[in-house]
Amino acid sequence: MIMKRLAAVITVRRGIAVQSFGYARHLPIGDPAVIAQTLDRWGADEIILNCIDRQQAGPDYALLDRIGRLGLATPIIYAGGIRSHAEGVQAVKLGADRVAVDALLRDAPGEIHALSESLGAQGIIAALPLRLADGKLLWRDYRRQTDSPLGETLLQTLAAGRISEALLIDWQNEGSLGGFDADIIAAFPISDMPIIAFGGANEPALMRRLLGLPNVAAVAVGNQLSWQEHAVQGLKSRLSGLPVRHARFAGPEVRA
Repeated sequence: MIMKRLAAVITVRRGIAVQSFGYARHLPIGDPAVIAQTLDRWGADEIILNCIDRQQAGPDYALLDRIGRLGLATPIIYAGGIRSHAEGVQAVKLGADRVAVDALLRDAPGEIHALSESLGAQGIIAALPLRLADGKLLWRDYRRQTDSPLGETLLQTLAAGRISEALLIDWQNEGSLGGFDADIIAAFPISDMPIIAFGGANEPALMRRLLGLPNVAAVAVGNQLSWQEHAVQGLKSRLSGLPVRHARFAGPEVRA
């Protein structure tokens, strides 16, 4: 049986982990590396390090290097500022297990081929901030604050077998409780691509519904995991009966 996953999202802005609300309001939490250690001990299936202000600066290699040196058991997905094949490869060299790309899909989709040759399809995730309007999916461009339909080039790139999963982000409901619009998944046109659902996909009944869909491989949760201790274990206990990995607890030590 293929086990489904609970991914923990650390949203990073100006080098600080933040709680994010619709990617418009942010409350500081603390050191992303310390939070990653905590999520690793609590038994997250993977950690998405989502650096949301790196469009011009490129990937946060210093943060990746710091986290990579911690020796965490939990796989790390890095997202933020990857503009080329070389930057994606460097992110993996510094500690990421996989990379998620958004702007690269718009600006240089040909780079996906080279990145896949280096990392394999399993190493690449398409990060797609989406919303539904009149039954049609619109893809958000954070840099320009505009929305556009899923174009033919994007669809061909997704269907080419060089990307392993799609991180579908309900950006309007990001930071809300139980707000994820499941119709985004129903409208996604690549039916055989595994999906990670993120953006208000954090209420147990909704998580059960999403994880019960055959094309949903994981649900990603951000803010909620910083509100209380052992939140990963608490959520997983409420997902019993689903093919979700059991939560583990590695002990109280957090390395500085």
